[in-house]
Amino acid sequence: MNIKNFDMNLLRAFDALMRERNVSRAGERMSLTQPAMSNALNRLRNLLDDPVLVRTSKGMQPTPKAIGLESSIRSALSLIDQTLAPEPAFDPLTSTQTFHIATTDYVELVLLPRLIRHLKHVAPGVKIEIHALQPDIPELQLEEGEYDFALGRFVDLPGRLLSENWRSERLVCLVHSEHPDYGDTISESEFLQSSQIWVNGGQRTGLVDQWLRENNLTRNVVLTTPNFLMAPIIVAQSDLLVVTPLEVALQCIERLPLKILSLPMTLGSFEQDIIWHPFHASTLAHRWFREQLILMR
Repeated sequence: MNIKNFDMNLLRAFDALMRERNVSRAGERMSLTQPAMSNALNRLRNLLDDPVLVRTSKGMQPTPKAIGLESSIRSALSLIDQTLAPEPAFDPLTSTQTFHIATTDYVELVLLPRLIRHLKHVAPGVKIEIHALQPDIPELQLEEGEYDFALGRFVDLPGRLLSENWRSERLVCLVHSEHPDYGDTISESEFLQSSQIWVNGGQRTGLVDQWLRENNLTRNVVLTTPNFLMAPIIVAQSDLLVVTPLEVALQCIERLPLKILSLPMTLGSFEQDIIWHPFHASTLAHRWFREQLILMR
């Protein structure tokens, strides 16, 4: 038998015939006419090289070969039905699913407190696991399901990934509140000459360095770190300057001896996007959690 040319509907016909032991009743089970069911039985006989059902004094009875196939075929049909069945409804109130997010500590700061409070009411059993966002876009981890989402600033996003803008912010400078060199403003030349921390935050190139390159300028970066929240602590104990999102700066000046200065150049917005792989996007749980992230903009 050539399986490539096998009509899968014949498996259901075989199952109906074995259950009913009667061509007419098997046809009714499958919503087929008696002639159509007889035709299916004849095709099965040809394919299996076996009568399948034979007439006896006790009515139609399956052959030994048919009996041997019955359990395996029924299991195969059940597996197909389970595989193709509609996805079960996702109930956030009872779910205990863990969602994995690759992101920066900046996003943790502005997202997690609000998200945790929100989930406590709408999905008390749902858990979140955060993974550090690296400079390279985690396409493979998203495709393989290691991460459900990544949140950050992404440049040259691969076409295979899906994305949605999550948050826009402007960048500002943070310096010690008693810094001897700066009052309430900083000039472009002062900015370029200052000793700085660059927070790469999962990026290869930041907005400031992109602007500097476009204008054939350089700055004096003495420390590079992936951590948005560690940089202000270092700045508060030094004469260094850091460029950081406004929300980070606002929260830090409440706790540390720091002050905010506007950047001396005009930059675009510090855009944060949600990215995910379409392979997982069709699941109800994935769609639901993405909606919760959007609510937290």
